[in-house]
Amino acid sequence: MSQYITVRRADYASAADAAALVRLLDAYASDPAGGGEPLSDFAKLNLVPSLAARPTAFSILAFDGALPVGLVNCIEGFSTFACQPLVNVHDVAVLASHRGRRIAEQMLALAEQIARERGACKLTLEVLSGNLGARKLYERIGFAGYQLDPAMGQAQFMQKWLG
Repeated sequence: MSQYITVRRADYASAADAAALVRLLDAYASDPAGGGEPLSDFAKLNLVPSLAARPTAFSILAFDGALPVGLVNCIEGFSTFACQPLVNVHDVAVLASHRGRRIAEQMLALAEQIARERGACKLTLEVLSGNLGARKLYERIGFAGYQLDPAMGQAQFMQKWLG
C-alpha cells in the first residue's frame, strides 16, 4: 500500500477516470453506508455520460499510486437567500481498505477550492445519523447542522421518489 495519495478532479472524457468513478460509486452503494445495494446496470452504463452532460457537476478522485481509492461527486445548486451558487457534495466514498487516512478530507478540500472558484457561498451535504465516522470528519472540517432560527430547530433531509 502506497503512502502517496493523489487527489484530482475527474475527467469525464477519460475512460480510465470513468471506470474508476463507476467502480468507486458501486463500492459505496454496496456498502451499508450507501444502502447495501450495488448500482444498477443502467446507472453503471449511464452515470458518467449523464454527469458529463451537466456543466454543474464535477467529481474528484483519489488514487493510491494507480489504484482509485476515493470519490466525491458534487453538483452545483443555487442559494436563493444568498443569491449565489452553492455546491452540494452528493457522494463521499473511500474504499474500506483506505479509510482513516484523511483521504476524504483531501478530496473535500479540493471540492471546497472548486466551489470557491465557482463563486459558491457554501458547501452542503447530507449524512446518515449513524455514520459516526463521516459525521466526525465533516464537523472537524467545518460542517454543521443547518438552521436559520435556532428556535425552529435544524433542517431535516427528506425525499420523495418520483418513479
